[in-house]
Amino acid sequence: RAIALPLSSKLGVRDKQRPKAQPNPTLETFYSTRCKNPEEGELISLAKQCDLPVRKVEMWFRRRRNTDRPSLSKKFCEACWRFTFYMVSFFTGLAVLYDKPWLWDHRECWTGYPQQPLQPSVFWYYLLELSFYCSLVFTLPFDVKRKDFKEQIVHHAATIFLISFSYCANYIRIGTLVMVIHDASDCFLEPTKIFNYMKWKKTCDSLFMIFSAVFLVSRLLIFPYTVLYNTYYYSMEIFQPFFGYYFMNALLIILQLLHVFWSCLIIHMVYKFILQGTMEKDMRSDTEESDKDEEREKTVEKEKTRVAYFSKVTSNSYIQRNGSEPLNNRTHLTNGHVKER
Repeated sequence: RAIALPLSSKLGVRDKQRPKAQPNPTLETFYSTRCKNPEEGELISLAKQCDLPVRKVEMWFRRRRNTDRPSLSKKFCEACWRFTFYMVSFFTGLAVLYDKPWLWDHRECWTGYPQQPLQPSVFWYYLLELSFYCSLVFTLPFDVKRKDFKEQIVHHAATIFLISFSYCANYIRIGTLVMVIHDASDCFLEPTKIFNYMKWKKTCDSLFMIFSAVFLVSRLLIFPYTVLYNTYYYSMEIFQPFFGYYFMNALLIILQLLHVFWSCLIIHMVYKFILQGTMEKDMRSDTEESDKDEEREKTVEKEKTRVAYFSKVTSNSYIQRNGSEPLNNRTHLTNGHVKER
């Protein structure tokens, strides 16, 4: 709030002016207590109660939902905060692990297990990561729901379980490798969002390509070899499987499945970029369907206006070519009413 919010205005981030919903106690009560996106039957029932067209009721709910959505400046601030954290976390991880033997020789993760001492720097690194992912879970219900909302819940839950269980089972060396690998690509994702909010398209596209390369290499190549292969095969050279072995590997496989899911989305976007030369909207975009409906409505209204104007011009031109005066669009009837012609 103190740094990113003033910075957003200086960098040209402007909040979109959304039309506000008209005050309606009946619809507001339904919105607050029942549902924010009613079904067709509920819309018809509400329209009868309020004596309004169904289309008006649907528009009211769309505008009411848009009112609750976070502004562009707020999303800019959130991206700045996460970028700051991921940068601090990633370089903290490198500073903690650069002189540790298991960073360079992955078999060292199991040397002396389970009697491996916990160093203070590793402890604080663990605490930093655990506190951040716990905060993400607490704020998840209030964040914008993206298309991969369910996958995000699974990812955060698996990450917290992994950090907590690896600490309890003394899988700390493996845990530090997992955290460093994940933070490497996230350092490029958040600045991509920042430049997207600033409308710096070329910079945004360039950063997204860098992020895509780092993500695919770190999550589909380095993570399976450094972590999955390590926990599945190398650990068997030291001890026999036990409950923690199966539980730890199950959580890591869940993470890897999520990596594959997000990688498919990223590859699709990169493929579109290579073919079309432009980056399409993020497939996890927080743009609601209501925004699309709003844009579609504006487009339809513009088309109607153009058609009406074209019809009027052509009609008047035809009449004038035939030597007659153009007719008025409105005529007064004997009963005092006005009739459109």
